[in-house]
Amino acid sequence: MTTTSTPPGLSRFNDLEEREALAALHEACASTEWARRLLAARPYATPEDLYTASDAAMAELTPADLAEAMAGHPPIGRPKPGDPTSAREQRGMAGASEELKAEMLDLNLAYQEKFGHVFLICATGRTGEQMRDAVKERIGNSPEREREIVRTELGKINRIRLARLVEEDA
Repeated sequence: MTTTSTPPGLSRFNDLEEREALAALHEACASTEWARRLLAARPYATPEDLYTASDAAMAELTPADLAEAMAGHPPIGRPKPGDPTSAREQRGMAGASEELKAEMLDLNLAYQEKFGHVFLICATGRTGEQMRDAVKERIGNSPEREREIVRTELGKINRIRLARLVEEDA
């Protein structure tokens, strides 16, 4: 019988004081309820256990919890100044033409006017054109349909951010 030890980054997360762990989770997702649920389920034996707990917590978030989570994300094409995470995730817009950036600004505003929140997509690995096409497609959704898409996209973002958290060596 083989046993696998908990990866060092995950062990470190499991061992953090509650306040520090909450801060680390808040970096991944701005939802207090999501972070509270993940904190309550510590310790995690494997990264997959953490990701599964994240998915379960995301599925249970209320519309108000989702709104809180979305408020932590800048609009596509305008990463938070000094925030390496949003800049890295939105890299696909960094080299976009001025025309595409202007189009995204207009689309972001139209989307926000319709849905009351920023357009949220797991931007990692996507080009500016792919993000533009996605907002154009999704702006026609009903608010209910869009809320579920946002929930799915947030779940993807959270998994990427949690992976970065637990895979850190130091």
